[in-house]
Amino acid sequence: MYYKILLFGPPGSGKTMLASRFPTILPQLTYEESLEVTKIYSVSGYLDEETSFINLRPFRNPHYTISKAALIGGGNDLRAGEITLAHNGVLFLDEILEFKKNVLEVLRQPLEEHIVKIARASGTVTYPANFTLIAAMNPCPCGYFLSNSPTKSCNCTEFERRKYMDKLSGPMLDRIDIYSFVQGLDYREINKSTSGENSRDIRKRVEMARNIQYKRFENSNIKCNAQMNKKYINQYCVLDEECKKILQKTHDAYGLSTRAYYKILKLARTIADLNKNENIYKSDIIEAIQYRKFLNKNII
Repeated sequence: MYYKILLFGPPGSGKTMLASRFPTILPQLTYEESLEVTKIYSVSGYLDEETSFINLRPFRNPHYTISKAALIGGGNDLRAGEITLAHNGVLFLDEILEFKKNVLEVLRQPLEEHIVKIARASGTVTYPANFTLIAAMNPCPCGYFLSNSPTKSCNCTEFERRKYMDKLSGPMLDRIDIYSFVQGLDYREINKSTSGENSRDIRKRVEMARNIQYKRFENSNIKCNAQMNKKYINQYCVLDEECKKILQKTHDAYGLSTRAYYKILKLARTIADLNKNENIYKSDIIEAIQYRKFLNKNII
């Protein structure tokens, strides 16, 4: 949990549906997490007489016209914003490139520090903001760049695609952990009789991996791999020589930032946990590297 995910693909490929179903595979809130969420919703005025205790992970889906104050919090009463209301849950930013650029940029500090500090003339307040970010976007203005559609192809120029992407700055992109291209389904895939893995079974695997992490960090002040700092990364993300060579080649070829390098290691550790691997194997590190490919271009 608490990873930052960017889904990109053509219109109608299922990005919004995938994001809306994401909470169904997350572990149940612990009592401490429920208490934190309940306190936030109580002081924000979102609890009624019928709801005295929140035991479901929040899912917040603000419209792209949202203001900075509504997103991060503020106003005369220093009210909590959407990122705090998403604490211990999911913040979904659909059509992320439609959000104003200055609104997106205020997310950088909360994404890094998991808190938001609001200072106004009336006072200063610090709110928690530890959430899973899921953002969704089309890969170009028309939406069909990289699409496998036999009837709809991209008619955007390279200049138009670059201008379209300008709202996502380099520092913002660097804070994303997982980039996932969502391709549309063809007729046979839509109508095939067999179904995929259901949410209940996926949740069991997620809970298994989360229990591994709870035990790993039981004597520390963190709970999961996504929260590891350099000290814990060095302790729990030990690589063999083959994995080191793969990561070094990737780093040298694409000029990975330090943040991106550590994000790959943390994600590889989580993939290893899901695979019940005590150590990080070659397949785990390769899969983690693949999740940094964006728009079929260089790894970022």
